[in-house]
Amino acid sequence: MSGSTGRPLGRRTFVLGSAAAAGTAALAGPLAETASAAGFGWSDDGSDYVVDTGASLVFKVSKTNGDLTSLVYKGTEYQGYGGKNSHVESGLGTSTVTIAQSGSTILVSVAYGTLKHYYAARSGENNVYLWTNKADSSVTATRYIVRVKAGLFLNDEPDSYTYAPTVIESADIFEKSDGQTRAKHYSKRRVMDYDYIGWTTGSVGLWIVRSNHEKASGGPFYRSLLRHQSADGGGLYEILYYGENQTESERYGLQGPYVIAFTDGGAPSSSLYPGTLTTSWADSLGISGYVAAGGRGRVAGVGISGRDTAYAYTVGLADSAAQYWGSARSSDGYFSIAGVLPGTYTLTVFKGELAVYTGSVSVSAGSTTTLNTIAIPSSNDPSNASAIWRINNWDGTPGGFKNADLMTYMHPSDVRAASWTGNVVIGSGTETSAFPCYLWKDVNSGIVVYFRLTAAQAAAAHTLRIGVTTAYANGRPQVVVNDTWTSAVPSPPTQPSTRSLTVGSYRGNNYTFTYSVPASAWLTDTGAYNTLKIYVASGSGTTSFLSAGTSIDAIDLLA
Repeated sequence: MSGSTGRPLGRRTFVLGSAAAAGTAALAGPLAETASAAGFGWSDDGSDYVVDTGASLVFKVSKTNGDLTSLVYKGTEYQGYGGKNSHVESGLGTSTVTIAQSGSTILVSVAYGTLKHYYAARSGENNVYLWTNKADSSVTATRYIVRVKAGLFLNDEPDSYTYAPTVIESADIFEKSDGQTRAKHYSKRRVMDYDYIGWTTGSVGLWIVRSNHEKASGGPFYRSLLRHQSADGGGLYEILYYGENQTESERYGLQGPYVIAFTDGGAPSSSLYPGTLTTSWADSLGISGYVAAGGRGRVAGVGISGRDTAYAYTVGLADSAAQYWGSARSSDGYFSIAGVLPGTYTLTVFKGELAVYTGSVSVSAGSTTTLNTIAIPSSNDPSNASAIWRINNWDGTPGGFKNADLMTYMHPSDVRAASWTGNVVIGSGTETSAFPCYLWKDVNSGIVVYFRLTAAQAAAAHTLRIGVTTAYANGRPQVVVNDTWTSAVPSPPTQPSTRSLTVGSYRGNNYTFTYSVPASAWLTDTGAYNTLKIYVASGSGTTSFLSAGTSIDAIDLLA
């Protein structure tokens, strides 16, 4: 994908992502401890292992707890803000830390109970390769955070975590004096949309290149913390498991490599990107849980028929142990997903973010599972149903609704958001843009949709459908037609139990509510507007934007 840049004020910041194939050299031979040498090598300063990459990067790892205590690039220290090191989660505590070198690779191994963490350096590279193996729930380890000193990079991106005078929610969402909001949650990007995250001054770039997230959770459309910056410094994250608005259980096992990469200002090398990085040099390092390329397989699909070519399609693979995804080719739906661990996976085809096909596929090490053309049944795409009227199209997202383009990087109370209230008239041409992307019990419950019916339409019963993408505090829609017919309160579907709509995420479990509206509910005067009032029902939640709420995908009245 193309990059987005901050204002050109000398120091610049941007997030980029694209991929191109390139490899790295292979390593042969067992690891053996060696003494430090000029240039590439390592030494022991008593408290830390000091690793010199032989390029422009020297880093230190604590012998006590495995923290990264120093990152010096071209003589400048980048590590540390608020007196904190870079580390797994908030630091592991006393660990067993060892170091070994073989040829052009140095590996630092950290063992903390059942958790294993690794740092690797390659001769002549300004990169630190990291792996984290969380084997079970005995250790809370959900992230790696690179803590960067204050003043080295400017960050004026919309997702920056800027402490502001007013705390407006849960001590982690802030409002500036101009009414704009900031929070570390506001990543703006889905996992599949970026390969790396970081900052640049134009002459120095510091990045985290993400792993393939095969042992993470949430799928390709998930959003989580990426970075933050505040008065005392900044943080770059590789999220190994993020519980906010999570739809899946935590997966365990080795995640990585992810890479801390320094550059002369440009993007990190595309050879480091997930799906592109080759690590045959790591095959013999003894990393716990490591599976080399030869122990993995590939899934390839000839094509996908029955697609709506106005939308991008994604194919996902998931089981309890791993997840993968790949984009379907726009011309014919061909897809290829490589580097898959052996196993039997649920294969899901997504139109946008809406699942329109599911199947099963088995993957074996060293081979490719080739699938014939996948045919999406017409009935699997709700957009194919004949409708009297429809607000938005069905794609599993609130995209197109009012404020939808803002809500992944700001709080709903932000001054930049349009009013959450206001009614909608079918046939006005602004049905979608006037309808709010989110509904809350305490904010805009009771939104009214006005529409006319022909005599024939008014003489028949019809099905009303409301699609949602997630919900907070069991919020779900209850409808009233013409103030005379009221639906039952539907049962809440399974949705994440944490905050969602206020922390930049609409991604939950897509669900469609259906309501059978009898003919007696309609007005017989064809010149009069029928009214549909949509309320949010729930006994949970608190007030305002933390009252029960839901995110809308599409609404239609079937013919």
